[in-house]
Amino acid sequence: MNSTRRMAPLLAPSLLAADFGNLQSELERLADSAADWLHFDVMDGRFVPNISFGLPVLQAVQRHAQQPIDVHLMIEEPQHYLSAFRDAGAANITVHYEACTHLHRVIQQIKQLGCRAGVALNPHTPIWVLEDVAADLDLVLIMSVNPGFGGQSFIPNTLRKVAALKELLVDSGSAALIEIDGGVTMDNAAALVEAGADALVAGSFVFNSPDPVATLATMRRELETIVSSED
Repeated sequence: MNSTRRMAPLLAPSLLAADFGNLQSELERLADSAADWLHFDVMDGRFVPNISFGLPVLQAVQRHAQQPIDVHLMIEEPQHYLSAFRDAGAANITVHYEACTHLHRVIQQIKQLGCRAGVALNPHTPIWVLEDVAADLDLVLIMSVNPGFGGQSFIPNTLRKVAALKELLVDSGSAALIEIDGGVTMDNAAALVEAGADALVAGSFVFNSPDPVATLATMRRELETIVSSED
């Protein structure tokens, strides 16, 4: 399975860990970095026990971002806000399986808006719940921590879930990317890629380092080496 991989995983630094007081300068220095997407976590204090940022901040990010914005909606009733997030700058919109009573309808709404449609799964949610929608998805986000706060430790069972999800997507004929969010560092990035991950979200590991741009460059270089050794 891994022998068919043609490129290193996408890197998506999570702005939740960025310096909010200097967000424009953070975005400007990421412009020429190894970042492929900018991950934007939206929390409402209801679906998760925290509140982050929303539409006005996304509009500000869009003005300075050079990479596509990967919006992760950790909110109740996301279907009411899809158009607004698209208009504010989202290229990808990911909703939680656990927050959507009519998941198929929400996926179609996102696709009709011209965005990549993603579904996120909390750590306790099994991957088989996506069997009937897998073929419609552009992205599946596996939470490798419990959502709501940055800086948490990676849940090891994630590796098993990624491998199982990869099989489900292949069996479904789905071209959806597998994205991992939570506790990603170079200590687990290689194992995640080997299990089938296509995109890695890294927040604290990148922004708490002395040089986030250099850290992303190191991740890119080491992951490209791993992928090339599999071919």
